[in-house]
Amino acid sequence: MTPIHEDEHLLVLDKPSGLLSVPGRGPDKQDCLSKRVQDRYPEALIVHRLDQDTSGLLLMARGIEAQRRLSKLFETRQVKKRYLAVVAGQPEQTQALELPDEDGWRTIDGPILLDWERRPLHIIHPDGKASRSRWRALQTSDSASLIELEPVTGRTHQLRVHLQSIGHPMLGDSLYAPPDIQLLSPRLLLHAQELAFVHPFTEQALAFKAPVQWSAASPFIAP
Repeated sequence: MTPIHEDEHLLVLDKPSGLLSVPGRGPDKQDCLSKRVQDRYPEALIVHRLDQDTSGLLLMARGIEAQRRLSKLFETRQVKKRYLAVVAGQPEQTQALELPDEDGWRTIDGPILLDWERRPLHIIHPDGKASRSRWRALQTSDSASLIELEPVTGRTHQLRVHLQSIGHPMLGDSLYAPPDIQLLSPRLLLHAQELAFVHPFTEQALAFKAPVQWSAASPFIAP
């Protein structure tokens, strides 16, 4: 797998939908982005993950010290991540009482907990970990909305759970969308399209984009 950026300390990859970030359990879940990258860069180490069905930008470290420094950036929320998604319905209408900021962003706060009986599903629950996501609509149709998302925290399935919790699951989401919404897309319409941070060794400001041509109108993904 060829990085979209590489230097002596880190790699930036564009992960396709359907590929695991790291190996899963069982022989059928060993193919993953990290192993493909390590075939070419044996020293490469994972720093963060994307869900299997989510596509987009993913960062890997080259060596233990780079992994430590990059992980610290994530832990201290110094990495800017922005996603694109297509969700069912019109969240701008249903969330009209949640006033946006001057740039149009609204916030979802909801503690997230693993639903142990139905794992890997996660739910909004008072006993969960505090979680916050920001979103704003870019385009709306009768059936769906194209939205930008920024995860303030980084919980498992956070963006998918938060949008489902306000009544707007993502198209093609096999875990959190009802069957009719799942069938609107052959894949989960969630993509990590922007990643920005200060290089932990050179202190250079880095920003990467992996745009996709999605729409709020069917068929949602440009041919």
